[in-house]
Order: sequence, then structure tokens, then C-alpha cells
Amino acid sequence: MSGVGVARQAAVVKIFDAHCHLQDRRIASVAPQLIRTALDSGVQRFVVNGVSEMDWHIVKQMGDEYPSIIPCFGLHPWYVNERSPNWFKALREFLAETPAAAVGEIGLDKGAHAKNIDFREQVDVFRLQLELAKVLEKPVSVHCVRAFGDLLEIMSSTGPFPAGVILHSYMGSAELVPGLAKLGSYFSFSGHLTSVKPEKAKEMLKSVPKDRILIETDAPDGLLSVKTSSLFSFPDVVASIGETENQFGDSAAEITSLSKEGLNHPANIHRVLKYVATLLEMPEEELAELSFQNATRLFSYPGSKVQS
Repeated sequence: MSGVGVARQAAVVKIFDAHCHLQDRRIASVAPQLIRTALDSGVQRFVVNGVSEMDWHIVKQMGDEYPSIIPCFGLHPWYVNERSPNWFKALREFLAETPAAAVGEIGLDKGAHAKNIDFREQVDVFRLQLELAKVLEKPVSVHCVRAFGDLLEIMSSTGPFPAGVILHSYMGSAELVPGLAKLGSYFSFSGHLTSVKPEKAKEMLKSVPKDRILIETDAPDGLLSVKTSSLFSFPDVVASIGETENQFGDSAAEITSLSKEGLNHPANIHRVLKYVATLLEMPEEELAELSFQNATRLFSYPGSKVQS
């Protein structure tokens, strides 16, 4: 398919970015351009996840300003050590004052990035927020690194979760999928998937029920790896995104420079769509529609901007 063909497709296909961080200081200054670029490429919704008390107000402002943004508030495990004594009260207040908001990003991390953060504290903070999401009947976005056994145990003792749990940038095994799905999990895939061997990624993707598949960018992280682009070529998608960016004059240079810095942006979800569809052996249009419907259903809670 030519670049022009993909550009036309992007104008028709609706895409839902189920997890990103447009408030991140690395891209916040160009967020308006990024949003405009993504909207023009077919991305209709952005789920913007706060990670600590320091950015919840920014996420709220973005949600108030942009109809396309679904705000989420949560304390990410990387920031557990920085929380204030009143963090949970503040979180409840943000959620009460923002009916359109969901919960997230929360989670568990036993990886190198969280090596100095006591795991028992992570579990306490995670459990509080998971229980809050269940009480509020809101979906919750979960980060999990090398802690899927703990996650399944906690979810089993607390769940099920009829409002949904988004396992963002899912990197767990295919074997874990049925148990997590039974508890109400949705499985969201990003460019991080390219760090997994394609054979393993394919097995995992095919184990996920079709009504639980989401796609995301995790921008400004989650940029697809160069390694994978040698296996699956994306020249047409890159061209279509480039054409979209070039429509914005001076802002195009700022947006294009993000990739040079190793940073991601929401219009790159077309690359994720192509990669995941390739592994699933599914037409891109079908995956786009399927994941959009799943996300729309998930985020159609009372007070939400989204209506199924």
C-alpha cells in the first residue's frame, strides 16, 4: 500500500489510544501539536494517565481543555517514595471532582527502575487504588513489570472487576491471559511489544479474547524498536505520519524531532496497529475497529465523555 493509501485509510479508520502521557514534561510543550497531528491521522481518543500528585492537576487541565482526552489519576509505583501523607485523600478528591476521569496509572514493579522502592509499600499503595477503582466502578490502568504472579494474586483476592482493568503495554505470558481475563482484564499493546520475540508476541496476542484487545502508544515512551522494523517494514505508515506532520508548518519540525530523541507521540499508534495486526494475521482496519469498540465500551462509564 502506498503512503497516500495509508493516509486515506487513516482518515477513515478510527483509533483509540488507550494509554499515553501527554502531560509528561518531555513532550508537554508540544502537546497541542501532537494532539492535532494525531486527531488528523484518525486518533479520536487519548487516555492520559497521571503518575503522581505532581502531575494530576496538569492531566485534569488537559482533560478540561480537550474533548478527546480522557483523564486518569493514579500513583505509579515509581513514585511511591515521593507520595505525601495525604496522597490518597488527594486522589479521591481529584476523582470526585472529575467525573470523566478513570483511575491510573497504578501498578507493581520488580524491575530495575523500581529496585529502590520497597515492594511491600508498592503492594499497599496498589491495593488501595485498585479497591478504590472497584468501589467507584471505574476502569483502572495497571503497570506491571516482573510481578504478574503478585498481580494475579491481588486481583484474585480483590476482584472481579466488572468496570475493567487495563493491563497497559502487556508483556506477560499467554498462560496468564485466561485467569486475568476472567477477573475483568483488558490487554493493551504498545511499541514495547517489539522487545519480545515475534513468535512469543504472536502466541500471547492470539491468546487474548478479541473483545479484550486494546492498542496504545504509551507516549512519550513505547517507540517501536529498530530491531523489529527489520522484520516488519513500516515505510508506508511512516510516510503517512510524515505527511500529516508536514501539514503543521513550524510545529512539524518539533514533532519530527521527537523520534530523533527516541520519544514517541500518539500518531505513531498507526505503527502499533500495523505491527499487532501483522502478528494477529488480521486486516489493520478490522483491528482498528475492534480495539476502538473495546475501548469505547470500557470507557463508557457514568460521567465519561465516551458513549458506547
